[in-house]
Amino acid sequence: MRHGKKVMHLGRKTAHRKSMLANMSCSLIEHKRINTTETKAKALKRFIEPIITKSKTDTTHNRRLVFSSLRDKEAVSELFREISVKVGDRPGGYTRIIKMGNRLGDNADMAMIELVDFNEVYKTEQKINKKSRRRGGKSKSTETSVDTKVANVSKDKNIATPEADKKSEKGSNTPVLEKKTEGPKNDSKETGNKDEV
Repeated sequence: MRHGKKVMHLGRKTAHRKSMLANMSCSLIEHKRINTTETKAKALKRFIEPIITKSKTDTTHNRRLVFSSLRDKEAVSELFREISVKVGDRPGGYTRIIKMGNRLGDNADMAMIELVDFNEVYKTEQKINKKSRRRGGKSKSTETSVDTKVANVSKDKNIATPEADKKSEKGSNTPVLEKKTEGPKNDSKETGNKDEV
């Protein structure tokens, strides 16, 4: 067992592996998706994601770093011109690996690796699923309409409570309403006791 394996060797020497990953990266940048074996796709994901992160800031230094690993001027210019614009707000995870089944010749596990932001079909399906996942509960429009009705009622009746004052100082929009206690009945009993004393 090979412990601490940091690099997928892919059955190749270092120079062969680097040039193969550089070629696959250029193909991915050009075509936005490629089919390959699952192991190569995972190795390519680890190779290209830091390169795409570097392309977010367009400086001469970053262009030279990217060119040293890709070794293709057209791929570098397309990466900095097109892909970095679409990927700009994404914090990571620029590629997606989709398993495709086994290859007929040698039964190898095949996969498709693609740039996430360039798949328009998957984006529309994802938006539809978000809407259908929503379950029950009040919508925001009904909550705000209830809040405005409560605020209008409190303004009409001029009900002021200490809790409502505290809430309004904190910045809350929903006033707290309490039942108004009838004062005259309680006051008559108290005044009667005061006269006797």
